[in-house]
Amino acid sequence: MNRVEYQRMFEAEERHWWYAGMRAISFALLADHWPKREGSLLLDAGCGTGNILGRLERHGRAVGVDLSEDAVEFSASRGVVVVRGSLVALPFRSGRFDVVTCFDVLYHRWIADDRAALVELTRVLKPGGLLLLRLPAFEWLRRAHDEAVFTRHRYTRGEVRALLAAAGLEVIRATYCNSLLLPMVVLRSRLDSLFGGAQQSDLRPLPWPLAPAFRGLLETEARLLRHVSLPLGASVMALGRKRDRV
Repeated sequence: MNRVEYQRMFEAEERHWWYAGMRAISFALLADHWPKREGSLLLDAGCGTGNILGRLERHGRAVGVDLSEDAVEFSASRGVVVVRGSLVALPFRSGRFDVVTCFDVLYHRWIADDRAALVELTRVLKPGGLLLLRLPAFEWLRRAHDEAVFTRHRYTRGEVRALLAAAGLEVIRATYCNSLLLPMVVLRSRLDSLFGGAQQSDLRPLPWPLAPAFRGLLETEARLLRHVSLPLGASVMALGRKRDRV
């Protein structure tokens, strides 16, 4: 991702409907599972421009890691703790973190081996620690934006479950999300296929009242996901727990 796109992310993450809605969904899955101990240590792996770190700090000490120098620079400007490093060789000792989040990272072409990356994310978790993973769903939803952001693969829930299990994680939840807006995502994907979609940023502002309406739908979905899993969606999320040592 180029610096211009990181700049757009940095400026949009706080208020953009998609970021706000997906934050609500992500934290809904963690709502009943935050560690109760004081001094919990939390990692956002592939932290981008660092917006999520401020939210994580409400539940413990948060650290971000990203391979991009631009991402680290933008994150650091928020006053959060961030280091530069690769997801397949994290610069942390084993068993350090209570919670690891990884949002829309493992799908990237830079991650040649998603299984190895999941093993590394699991390595830095404490026994009993939690990993929350979010990825784009379904190859049949691939569109021009995927090329723009270097999407290597879009996942099914079964694939994500298998990845977590292979890394030694107990799967607590696995669900699709961004489901209420799925018909619009499908339409956009089909239009791109038929007419050739331009590789433009998805962070362009939407006209009122679309942006608040879309955010409202995602926040409604977050409330649903506290209680039920959804069978289809444009993204897939999973929450796994590292098994305690015997």
